[in-house]
This record gives sequence, structure tokens and C-alpha cells, in this order.
Amino acid sequence: MQRDAFQKIVDWNARRKRKPLILMGARQVGKTWLMDAFANEFYPNDHVRIDLQRDDLLRKRIEGSNIDPKTMLDLFQTTTGKQIVPGKTLLLIDEIQESHKTLNALKYFNQEMPELAIIVAGSLLGLAFGKSGKSGKRKERGSFPVGKVSFLDIHPMSFAEFVRAIDNPFRFDALKSGKWKLLESMQEDFKTLLRKYLFIGGMPEAVVRFAENGNYTEVRQTQEEILTAYDADFVKHAPPELLAKIRLLWKNIPAQLAKDNRKFIYTALKSGARAREYETALNWLDDAGMIHQVFRASQPRLPLASYQDFAAFKLYMHDVGLLGAMSETSPTMLLDGNALFTNFKGALAEQFVLQELVANGITPNYWTSDSGNAEIEFVIQGEKAVFPIEAKAGINTKAKSLKVYRELFNPPYAIRTSLQPYHNGESVKDIPLYAFGLHISQFISAI
Repeated sequence: MQRDAFQKIVDWNARRKRKPLILMGARQVGKTWLMDAFANEFYPNDHVRIDLQRDDLLRKRIEGSNIDPKTMLDLFQTTTGKQIVPGKTLLLIDEIQESHKTLNALKYFNQEMPELAIIVAGSLLGLAFGKSGKSGKRKERGSFPVGKVSFLDIHPMSFAEFVRAIDNPFRFDALKSGKWKLLESMQEDFKTLLRKYLFIGGMPEAVVRFAENGNYTEVRQTQEEILTAYDADFVKHAPPELLAKIRLLWKNIPAQLAKDNRKFIYTALKSGARAREYETALNWLDDAGMIHQVFRASQPRLPLASYQDFAAFKLYMHDVGLLGAMSETSPTMLLDGNALFTNFKGALAEQFVLQELVANGITPNYWTSDSGNAEIEFVIQGEKAVFPIEAKAGINTKAKSLKVYRELFNPPYAIRTSLQPYHNGESVKDIPLYAFGLHISQFISAI
């Protein structure tokens, strides 16, 4: 399994002034695997691994000690029986959320022992930092200064990573090449792979299970196990007064996405529900890395952040495969042409496009006209312009909304993604869904 984030860890390791690296992301997106894979390749004989969830005694000793780096290093060495040499050893700390004292100690390692390479990860680690309101920027929590560490967000596997994991390398190379005539001749192969991805998703355990035996029933069992583990996390980590609301929000996402208008409606949760009652629960899921909020842009102009309407948003899950599992999407739909693309009004395809944008480090908004008669699924900010992205589930690309948008705002060009082949039109660029994630960046950097 190859992950794009691996190279980012390599780049971090090569920095002259290197801060402790924190891998952020929802449970089971591959943080621990990345940590271990990097250690085995770059520090094969000189890395020390700590698991603070499994080692209760170590955790208790840490909580009862001073948090200066030397004392903590002594505890790590006596526990593992391995020497930790700054400038030579890589220190891995997994499930660090189990010890806030260890988390806070990272700032002292950065200040007093900067030559020690440290990578940490943990489930629901985002809850330890929170975010500064709607902006999504991380804030300081307690005595922990965020400026003393580096962050790397880990997401489910993108479609390109999925193809690389389950298919032959030459097909991935073709997809990456952007040779559109070649891709058009192979489009049925890529549509089949895309249907598989919409069912399997990008959770590494589900992808590995499928790569091993090609059994969709086992994939669904894996997804259901992950969802069960998430519910256990709710019980274990969520404030008791928020538990019922968190569960209700989480389980309601598929129904919200199945509506013609995918804007999140609180009264769809239960009669009389209000935003203020659920905002804290919503933020909890966001900080846990389990949802993506896509806010409406009142005006698709630069800078987009200045035009966000925080009262209107769409709510997506972090993985399309888990969305399908919660919606009880049947494996038989894989055999039924474009059924997966149009399942509950194309929500899986829209979720897919959102994930591919996030995997590219792009934070999208969406746009609707004031009258509500036109909507663009995503608008994204380039260096010099805002680009509309219309996500179509099938081969019908007729779009009244895109025409309305172009007449109002005159973008350099619009981007449309669907099951249609690539077409480099003057005003609309058509990118096949299966090639969208690998090639979207070049389209928004061209102007």
C-alpha cells in the first residue's frame, strides 16, 4: 500500500529545523500504518515505539512525573529497554490522546531537544486541539502552543491511491499521465474501478481486505466494524450531555444527502430542532475528523472566506464507503451500470468529488442563487479566480445552474466532472470523475 502522505513525512524528516510531527485524522484512516512504514524504511534499526493505550503502567508513570524531556525520555527507555539518542533515534508515540501530559510535553521536546525526531498519532486527536470557530484554524488548547509542532492531516485513501493498491501499476500510470485519448479508450475500465471505490471507499482496512480476496461481503463487514468502533468512541469520549445529539447528527447524514436540496436542515433531525442546540455536537464530530462541513458562499468572489454564509452548509462524511454502508448500499449495484453513481440522487458521486478535493488540500464552498433556482455543488478558490465545479452523477451534463452562474459571475471557465470523456472547452472543462482528483489542481492553477 502506498500513501501520498508518506512523501510528506519524508519531506518533514529532511527539514533542518524539524518540530514534532502530529498525524491528525479520524480513526482507522491509516495514521499508525504511515508512522510504522516510515520508521521501517528510514530508521529500520533505530526507532522506538510507544503505545499509550496499551501500556497502562507507563501512562500512569507519565501522569505522575514531571514533564521535562529528560524525565520522559528516561521513562520511555526503561519501559522499552531501548536507548533513545537525539539526532539518531526516531521516537514514535501512538494513541497520544490517552496522555495529555505527553501531548503537552511535545513543546518542551521542541524547545529543549529539537534534534530528536518525534512522530505522534492518536484516535480523535483533533478533540485535543479543537478549532477556532468556523474558520477551521487550530487554536491553542490549555497550555499547548500549536506553534511548537507540525501537523499533517491524514484522510481516507483517494481514488488514485485506491487504484494503485488494487490494480496493476500500468493502469495507474495511465490515469496519472493525463493522456486523454488513451484514458477515453480505457474509460470502461476506469468506470468499473470507480464503481468499486464508491462501494469500498478509502478506509485502508477495507481496501486491503478487498485487495486480498475481492470479497465485497467482507468489505461491508469491515465497514460495519469501523462504524461500530466509531459508536464506541462516541460513548467513550463524547461529553455525556452531547452523546445523543452526536449520534443523531451522525446517523442523519445519509438522509440529509438524499434530499434534492442537500443543505443541512436541523428540523430534519427532529421537529423543532434549532442550530444552537446542535452546534457543539456538530463541532465535536468536525474536530474528530469524521465530517466535512461545506458552507455556502454568498458571493463566489475572492477571497472566498470573506463571503462564507455559516448559517447554510452541507454535511458530508469523511469516507464514501462508510456513507454507502450507513445507507445500506448493496454490492449488487456494482453490476448495475451507473446505479452506484445515481444512488440516492447522486449523493455518492458528490461525496466522492468532495473527498478528492480534500485529498488535494482544497477547501470548497458551494453556491446557490438568492432565489434558490440555481446551485453549483462546489466553488473553489484559485490564485486569481473562483472556479465553479459541477458534479454530475451520470452522463447527462445539461446544466441550467452552470449557465446561470456563468452569466452572473463570468469565471475564466467552469469545471464539470461526470462520466463523460475529457473535453477541453473554451468556457467549460469536462474532467471524467475517475481523473478528477489527479488533475483538478492543474486546472485551477492554469489561471
